Amino acid sequence: MLHTVLAQKLPAALDSVMHRNFPADQPGGALLVVIDGKIVYNRGVGLANLETKTPLSPETNFRMASVSKQFTAMCILLLEKQKKLSLEDNLLKFFPDFNPNVGKTIKLRHLLTHTSGILDYESLLSSSRKEQIFDAEVLTLLQSQDSTYFEPGSRFRYSNSAFCLLTQVVERVTKKPYLAFITESLFKPLGMNQTTLYEPKRPIPNRAMGYARNQDQTIRFSDQSVTSGTKGDGCVYTSLADYKKWSDALTTGQLVDVGEKLKTIHHQIEGQPNGFYGLGWFFTQTNGEASEFFHSGSTCGFSNCVVRIPQKKTLIVLFSNLADNHRPFADVLNVLKADMEISIDVWALHNLTN
Repeated sequence: MLHTVLAQKLPAALDSVMHRNFPADQPGGALLVVIDGKIVYNRGVGLANLETKTPLSPETNFRMASVSKQFTAMCILLLEKQKKLSLEDNLLKFFPDFNPNVGKTIKLRHLLTHTSGILDYESLLSSSRKEQIFDAEVLTLLQSQDSTYFEPGSRFRYSNSAFCLLTQVVERVTKKPYLAFITESLFKPLGMNQTTLYEPKRPIPNRAMGYARNQDQTIRFSDQSVTSGTKGDGCVYTSLADYKKWSDALTTGQLVDVGEKLKTIHHQIEGQPNGFYGLGWFFTQTNGEASEFFHSGSTCGFSNCVVRIPQKKTLIVLFSNLADNHRPFADVLNVLKADMEISIDVWALHNLTN
């Protein structure tokens, strides 16, 4: 339980961490800490947009990068719940033009656990490419490949390609654009009314722009890259306010009981005795049940980290619109660790996504 004295001291300690890491006139971060079901901290520090001087807040929308994968996975689970697909379906069922030697061996469950061995689409792009790539072109690149890194299901290898293919599965099954399906089936039912996906020239409400540090520590605009337009692996935009709604829905199983699904749809991470991956989450197990959940997201202009411990009604979320900026999350965990036990190796698992 959260002790009264600690509850009184935590906001000030977390405020100190945030202001130490995020100057008020630079790109910043938004932090949400919920312990024992009570909001301990919920504030933004720094600027969402250096040009307009718009401050960050709990309502600011950040690009999620790989934190987006949990939303993609939920779309597939919803279609399974509707009996429109099976996680045992292979790629040929949805993509008849896929190379049969690859398509017949990779199942949806492999994509959802990073065990497909599918080639990294990034490795197939020209180094001189300037225009953004989108999910449909990722499919085109991959379906002609005649090999995988390893036999599907045998190993873990983090894969953005896998989650780009999953959006194309959604579109083939529903005959709808992925944005339309995820909005009507996930965001709207959960009241995540400002959460959306990036598309060029499409307005995003309360949008944080992305930035990065130069070698001399000066700040440069760094909002998009060649690979930041793909939807399945990384371009959900959401806020602390909407993400809490998402986390609450996961805890209650409002859409799908993810914890129950993870009992069978997961893969143990090599070198992590109690580290697993499935359905857009790294997680630990206690007595056979998923107990601690973690994911990070890194891209050209954003750095995000999330830890969920449903049994303790605990949620720790830090979104930042500055690239390669995960140290503040470590500082937040150091403040909280005196009253919390987190056995999950956050940084070892984070390193697997890079």
